[in-house]
Amino acid sequence: MSGQRRKTFKTTLLLVCQLLWVLGMVVGLGGVYLLMKYKQSSLFFSHIYIIMPAILALASATFQFASGCLGSRLSFRDSTFLQGLFIYLLVVVFCLESTASALAYFHSTKLDSDIASLSGVFQNYTGNNQDPNSRAVDATQEKLQCCGVHDYRDWLETSWFNHTGGVVVPHSCCNSTFPSCNGTLDQPWKLYTQGCQVKLVMTLQFVLSFIIWCSPVVFLVEVVLLLTMAQLMRDQPPMEYRILGKN
Repeated sequence: MSGQRRKTFKTTLLLVCQLLWVLGMVVGLGGVYLLMKYKQSSLFFSHIYIIMPAILALASATFQFASGCLGSRLSFRDSTFLQGLFIYLLVVVFCLESTASALAYFHSTKLDSDIASLSGVFQNYTGNNQDPNSRAVDATQEKLQCCGVHDYRDWLETSWFNHTGGVVVPHSCCNSTFPSCNGTLDQPWKLYTQGCQVKLVMTLQFVLSFIIWCSPVVFLVEVVLLLTMAQLMRDQPPMEYRILGKN
């Protein structure tokens, strides 16, 4: 391999490793976003396993950053040991990304069952700010701009609605575009029309799809890195030999 061609491969290695850094940050942000959504709505989930794609995505992002640093170092020097370690890290990234993508797809197909406890949390609403269930419901309705599980009529079947006289729904159901809204049912157009289950599923579907579609991009970058490294490893620069004197 000519010196110019080898220099070209090393430049390619450096640039693609920098791209791997960027992808690592993007994948990591996807994992952090999913963890944040779970933390905000943890009471609505029937189990904790939905955060596994996020944990694996963060682990993958960490190894991508480490691989990018090592690959950048290899673009300036030759080391058989570091080249082997670089290949190993890329395999680890492949395994983590594959597993994260598979789990994200699995949970995206069963989100309705994953948040089956949503109705129970709404049923236990008390309107007390000291109650974790009530705070979670109000925060969710305000942030997602939703009302009830499917729509505002779900509140008509709750014990809280009956105890308060059966006249109003929680103020967090009020559409922010209507400052005069006080939650009364005689003006339902001032309430959010969509239920929280649909909104929550849409939000989670987005972040899970983001994790899923990041994987093919990472795999493509890894293929380029593996091909580039294969060329560099196949044609190592010749070793310099010196004749040792008798002394």
